[in-house]
Amino acid sequence: MNAAHRASAAAALAAATRWRPAEFVFWAAAAASWFLLPDQYLLLNEVAIFGLFALSLDLALGYGGIVSLGHAAFFGFGAYLAGLLAKWGIGDPLLGLAAAGVASMLLGFATSFLVLRGSDLTRIMVTLSVSLVLFEVANRLTWLTGGADGLQGVVMAPILGRFEFDMFGRVGYAYSLSVLFVLFLIARRIMSSPFGLSVRAVKGNALRTAAIGIPVTGRLVAIYTLAAAYAGIAGALLAQSTQFVSLDVLAFHRSADVLLMLVIGGVGYLYGGIVGALLFKVMQDWLSGLTPQYWQFWIGLLLVLLVVVGRERIFGWPLALWRRVAGRRA
Repeated sequence: MNAAHRASAAAALAAATRWRPAEFVFWAAAAASWFLLPDQYLLLNEVAIFGLFALSLDLALGYGGIVSLGHAAFFGFGAYLAGLLAKWGIGDPLLGLAAAGVASMLLGFATSFLVLRGSDLTRIMVTLSVSLVLFEVANRLTWLTGGADGLQGVVMAPILGRFEFDMFGRVGYAYSLSVLFVLFLIARRIMSSPFGLSVRAVKGNALRTAAIGIPVTGRLVAIYTLAAAYAGIAGALLAQSTQFVSLDVLAFHRSADVLLMLVIGGVGYLYGGIVGALLFKVMQDWLSGLTPQYWQFWIGLLLVLLVVVGRERIFGWPLALWRRVAGRRA
């Protein structure tokens, strides 16, 4: 590669990392919600946590092309580890967060060699099996996890020794949103780097990527391990902010819900999981208030519309309408 090609590649990478005005608006609105929506702290805290969870799945599926139906394994593993550390007297939130991320990363690395063998169907079954095994282990080890009664007695220390968790979710939401923003910045930088571009190339065409000397398996193991770490941190956030861990964090519907969030928001770009989590949780809260027994029907209907009609047609018409109005005004 000559100097001109290197300069062109460097310019392309710099352009990819440049922030756009819509991104500033998005995060400014997220920060403003802490001040403007004091009655919705608990809901917003769930949005931030599951936004991070969906972001982790997007790293594996949207960028690496690794299909997973058991991503809740890492989410639940991180939640239980953070809860157990707090129960054993290590209640510092940041320390528990780091421990959950490292432990989930190691679990993701250990299972990645099983997951990456075979086709997409094999990966679906292996990831689902890992999640089911962890669920049954947590259910059986009642002396450690509490079993079906859940892990109780979780007491968290104040964040940085100053900010105590409250029952209204005020501190919890600020904490979860801050962690989400920091990890989003890291993921954004990674996926805009040469490593991130090579991961996208592997998803696009693994044979051609291997032909130019990029280690395909190594890239997939790395992105799957990173996704597992992000999922574990999301689970730790849930355990710390609620100070309770149940078997629900390892249940199959957790993996299905986060996959649905990603489908709603869009696969393959980092904001898709966050937007999908926001839409999913808001619809769940609103529809369960209107029709408590049938709220899942309406979310399923939206999913069908997304598949049949297309996300661009459903969510793109407000932008198209705005452009037409602006054009007439001009």
